[in-house]
Amino acid sequence: MLKHYLWIFLISMAPLIELRGAIPVSQAFGLPLLPSYVVCIVGNMIPVPFIYLFARKFLEWGANKRVVGKPCSFFLVKGKKAGDSLRSKAHRGLAVALFAFVAIPLPGTGAWTGTLAASLLDMEVGETVIAVMAGVLVAGVIMALASVGVFSVVR
Repeated sequence: MLKHYLWIFLISMAPLIELRGAIPVSQAFGLPLLPSYVVCIVGNMIPVPFIYLFARKFLEWGANKRVVGKPCSFFLVKGKKAGDSLRSKAHRGLAVALFAFVAIPLPGTGAWTGTLAASLLDMEVGETVIAVMAGVLVAGVIMALASVGVFSVVR
């Protein structure tokens, strides 16, 4: 069972998959929902400060490098696009827009993209972490409810 918790922890840390994929996997493993939710939240939030502090610098550095240039450019463009979208919808409530962006459990709207967008928009780190954490909590609840519904029908 510990191996399954480790898997969902690692899955929740992965970009693009995050807890949106880890919570359904936890239910496929038959793990209890509440401990799985907590493990996925922690796993999803661990990368956030590192993304905020280092991702932008790394992506800007790597954008013109031969080996990593294309992926770095892709993520810079994706983050800038997400940031511009947030800014156009938010006006003064950028943190609320960031929360809503992360809370919607769709591919590409998770903690990784939201944090990168906040970094590119030069939001404060505390404001970013709070908005992303609140969004991750809500997205986790939505995914938990959806997963329980799906897996109760399947079983």
